[in-house]
Amino acid sequence: MKNLANLITISRIVGSFILLFLKPLSSIFLAVYLYCGFSDMIDGYVARLTESSSKFGALLDSISDFIFITVMVPICITAFSWRWWMIGWVCIIAIIRFLSLGLGLMKYHSLAFLHTHLNKATGFLMFCFPFYYDLLGFTVTAVILCCIGSISSIEELMITIKSKELYRDIRGYFSLKSKSF
Repeated sequence: MKNLANLITISRIVGSFILLFLKPLSSIFLAVYLYCGFSDMIDGYVARLTESSSKFGALLDSISDFIFITVMVPICITAFSWRWWMIGWVCIIAIIRFLSLGLGLMKYHSLAFLHTHLNKATGFLMFCFPFYYDLLGFTVTAVILCCIGSISSIEELMITIKSKELYRDIRGYFSLKSKSF
């Protein structure tokens, strides 16, 4: 029972890789995709319920989220018609994210995935993408996601630059006032 939350998280990693072999937006793809999202919602809850929360589990959850996003990028690139400016914008966001991770690794000797409100909102909106792009169109959806992604990645980099110690569960940049500099 103590490892159940970590097993759920690991199943999300496996599910993420399975998505690579499925036809994008097919019913089986969406079923696995929904499972990955559901497992992301419940692993932390299960960890708290079984009193098995740990730094390792939190890091594993962040790594699992990173793998899911990394798997979804090539799927989305091949499944949709991207304009050059969209690809450029996504690349800039990725560069900022990698700068933040690299700086965090140098400063804290650990992968500094932060659980800010903006990062959570970005993750949620990205997860909902297959379900709402039909309503708004691909271009509008991409702009909304890139705007939120840009703001959250810049916020994460600013937090990593400003903070003296790693605090993964920080709410956002303005929460730094209550944390050590």
